[in-house]
Amino acid sequence: MQNFLNEIPILVSYFQQTNYNWGYNVEPQKNACLGMINRQCAWPRGKALGGTSTLNYMIHTRGNKKNFDEWASLGNTGWSYADVLPYFKKSEKFNIPDIKDSVYHNDSGHLYVEYVPYHTKLATAYLEAGQELGYKVLDYNGEDQIGFSYLQVNMDHGTRCSASKAYLRRLNRPNLDIITDATVTKVLIDTDNRAYGVEYVKDDMRKKVFCSKEVILSAGTIDSAKLLMLSGIGPRDHLEELGIPVIQDSKVGYNMYEHIGFLGLTFMVNQSVSLLQSKVNLNAVLEYILHKDGLATSPGGAEAIAFVKTKYAVDEKPDLELLFVSGSVHSDNGNVLRKNWRLTDDLYNTVYKPIENQEAWSIWPIVQYPRSVGRLVLQSKDYLKPPKLHANFFSHPADLEIILEGVKHAINISKTEAFQAYGSRMHDIKIPGCGNFQFASDDYWRCAIKHMPSMMNHEIGTAKMGPETDPYAVVDPQLQVYGIKGLRVVDASIMPTITSGHVNAVIYMIGEKAADMIKETWMNAS
Repeated sequence: MQNFLNEIPILVSYFQQTNYNWGYNVEPQKNACLGMINRQCAWPRGKALGGTSTLNYMIHTRGNKKNFDEWASLGNTGWSYADVLPYFKKSEKFNIPDIKDSVYHNDSGHLYVEYVPYHTKLATAYLEAGQELGYKVLDYNGEDQIGFSYLQVNMDHGTRCSASKAYLRRLNRPNLDIITDATVTKVLIDTDNRAYGVEYVKDDMRKKVFCSKEVILSAGTIDSAKLLMLSGIGPRDHLEELGIPVIQDSKVGYNMYEHIGFLGLTFMVNQSVSLLQSKVNLNAVLEYILHKDGLATSPGGAEAIAFVKTKYAVDEKPDLELLFVSGSVHSDNGNVLRKNWRLTDDLYNTVYKPIENQEAWSIWPIVQYPRSVGRLVLQSKDYLKPPKLHANFFSHPADLEIILEGVKHAINISKTEAFQAYGSRMHDIKIPGCGNFQFASDDYWRCAIKHMPSMMNHEIGTAKMGPETDPYAVVDPQLQVYGIKGLRVVDASIMPTITSGHVNAVIYMIGEKAADMIKETWMNAS
């Protein structure tokens, strides 16, 4: 369950070092995570009521309109942008006074969407820099996406608004029973291929719960896929290899995508305008407790965002996100961030320890439509064993080149008048392993990106939605599992392609839409 501390945005990175996190890591990478321990990047997943919305950075982006029209064009009837916009609106309680647009927003939903109450001067400079470069400051969840903006976040007056807070805490749901501290081991499926319940373990005892209508999996991209395979739904050869009886041969675990970027760009400034751990003092704590304002409302320093097109964009959609952070890797003096990201001591001590306690900011350039695709497989049929996450980062060279273009965009932003007013200059200590390259050359940046990729923790697609003609589809457009009656999947695993930005808002939309589909199914049945 969430507690008071979990709702304080500035503490987001700390909770990734607690039991709120399942603690998943990708398998050792060949072309990425080279500056991380054992070449493994971390994929934190929420282990609490509310899932990963209890420890994410609360960023609320819907994606591009074209993303959903593409879903529909793949044969997913009912998933075009016109179809899903009402569910985006239904979910949100939009509270940004500067934006009044009833076409795209709604203020009567359960999920709070606001600006962060506190912004550094650097965040304002970021928007001004965008305007200097010819971009608009806009509502990226509205008519257009290309441009700069403060982050829209899932906060309720400066406190985290998780899924459990939005949909459970404030509402009386007499038809809902929740069993916590329990782990589902498999879906129960009869000889007629109908799901009739689940098996779970609580207090070291195996128990079963039965359903009269259907089972719905919402365990996320990693664990929904794991549960399906443990239940006999997955690739035949893989399940047989592990001794799991095959009920439905299906491409579960394939089609795994993640937004990936670069977290190693740091710009030093000559004024006290960034976020440093030393500034989270008694005054900051009191301001938060009394007014729910001040720097403690900052989600780990993430403050603003831009969506832009690079020379590699294949259509009108932006193919690059530039996430602005009013700090950098060193801003907590190596206490938490380096551990969350699994940075090696050699890398941190060489590059970042020399600038501890110094003012800085950063931009994370993030590829929006990665072409490198991963796969999730089981380690064994033991439900306690985590799956193997073969991310295959940078297996397609286009992803690296788009992020490289993003580095150049970020450097151009740092050179604007808005940032030069703070004496912005690039931190230029070379990353270990990249010393043979001239600093700031294209080859240096390619090397640096491979050593310090940013994980956005937006993994999707392992139970892909698609028409019956799609050989990789695991669920149909009603989110029902092919070949199994009475079983649906409702989470990011069903996304057929990755959307731009951050996927949290999309997952809420999927939940809202699925609720209507489920009600429609059983109203028609009666």
